[in-house]
Amino acid sequence: MSEMKIVLITGASSGIGEAVALELSRAGHVVVVGARRTDRLQDLVSRIEASGGIARAHRLDVTLRDDFSRIVSTTLEEFGRIDVIVNNAGIMPLSPLNALKVNEWEQMVDVNIKGVLNGIAAVLPHMEAKGAGHIINVASIGAHRVSPTAAVYCATKYAVWAISDGLRQETDRLRVTVISPGVVTSELAEIISDETARAAMREFRKNAIDPDAIGRAIRYAIEQPLDVDVSEIVVRPTASPH
Repeated sequence: MSEMKIVLITGASSGIGEAVALELSRAGHVVVVGARRTDRLQDLVSRIEASGGIARAHRLDVTLRDDFSRIVSTTLEEFGRIDVIVNNAGIMPLSPLNALKVNEWEQMVDVNIKGVLNGIAAVLPHMEAKGAGHIINVASIGAHRVSPTAAVYCATKYAVWAISDGLRQETDRLRVTVISPGVVTSELAEIISDETARAAMREFRKNAIDPDAIGRAIRYAIEQPLDVDVSEIVVRPTASPH
């Protein structure tokens, strides 16, 4: 087994974030999970602890820098370090641009882009001071391919890819990984308010894979030797044409 890591995971109340927490705890890592739905987080922590793992839960709205400061300071006080952050929180209210759902566009920018930046800003000083750390940002297949109704969503995920690659080039001590999932079973599609986009997504998700696959990919990246940086992993259904 690899060395135990202290791993902070955002958006951990369901879907990919929950699966990552379960996978990493099974591998012996300590997971600190954050999300807005604290009841689900507590349930997750209970399951992890029942299996002999170590987990902590904190309410976290990734758009609020104070929330990040609180979870980072609390984790450092208890464990003394943060080895990995998985910036996973994201939303996907798809719609055609001419539907003019401007509020939803702004929400995606706030969560999908600013949320990742807030996560990076919260851990970067600590990781640079100790000369090691791993920042993992969850993008999407949408960071590589744009589709109708997903222009703004894909733009936010392109931004996550660009931010990640820029950070990777700026440091020779920290590891930076982008995880780009294809269609994964999750609750993301449930918040789509545009009926056309929602119907298209239901069809698109017929070939969805379980979020456990993303958990395994992140574990693989984390458990490489410290001189190995897995820069990007794309994980998609075998049957996916895109």
